[in-house]
Amino acid sequence: MPIPEDVTGDEIDRDVRQELQSLPKTLAEDVAKNLVMVARLLDEDPEGAYGYSKVALRLASRVAAVREAAGFAAYATQKYAEALGEFRAARRMTGSVELWPVMADCERGLGRPEKALDMAGAPEVHKLDKAGQVEMRLVAAGARRDMGQLDAAIVTLQSPELASQSVQPWTARLRYAYADALLAAGREREAREWFAKAVEADRDSSTDASDRLAELDGVEFVDALAEDESEEPDEADGSVESEKSEDADEVEVSGEPAESVEPVEVEEPVESAEPVEAEEPGKPVESAETVEAEKAGDVASPEAGDKD
Repeated sequence: MPIPEDVTGDEIDRDVRQELQSLPKTLAEDVAKNLVMVARLLDEDPEGAYGYSKVALRLASRVAAVREAAGFAAYATQKYAEALGEFRAARRMTGSVELWPVMADCERGLGRPEKALDMAGAPEVHKLDKAGQVEMRLVAAGARRDMGQLDAAIVTLQSPELASQSVQPWTARLRYAYADALLAAGREREAREWFAKAVEADRDSSTDASDRLAELDGVEFVDALAEDESEEPDEADGSVESEKSEDADEVEVSGEPAESVEPVEVEEPVESAEPVEAEEPGKPVESAETVEAEKAGDVASPEAGDKD
């Protein structure tokens, strides 16, 4: 896959760079560039990130950072079985429990919430840092909801981290999950309160808490630009219809005099009179008597009617 010219491979973390030192220099550079692309595209273009992860995996499958990156790319594209396999491989290589929560969430993705709950109660959880423990709590609550246990999910999320007034990177997501569980249980008033608290903590807009709060308050956001664009075709259609209507009126007005003139019956043809040729296709040929009558003023001229 093509690598943009601005990607040098030096953008990766120092720890990952150290892992790649076991590879030949040129190969390490290629792997690093692909890992940079995985990180760059993971949120906006998961499929693209997955493609670059497969390249890195083909080049250096024995590097733990590569297996981890491949796991996250597969996870982002909902390839949970593949992601779980990569995370397990990375964990075997490093011995770290850092990936334990996301591995449990892969079990949820595979339709095994009971397995995720088992992992939530495993000894590995106690080895996680505070952020990891919060992630594990979120996964466990999600597993409870998967099993239809809404009240249990709410209780699972009730923790010192939820009650804390300090804002941490995971605070907004924890409050949001709690509000969403309350709403699912029909506790709308409490849900609104916690969506509001999630908005306060969501400094980087990692959730749509503000939209959920507005929805509960009955507020609708209207895109003014979209409205203007939708009105333009109506105006254009109206002008076209107007022009069509005017054209139709003109046709009716010009046709009325011709319809009101009754044809003059000629009893005997006048031999000396030559027929008058019609100037336009479809215009009736006038007889000699009609011409004479017009001169005498007895019959209204169709052409005169046209002028009116």
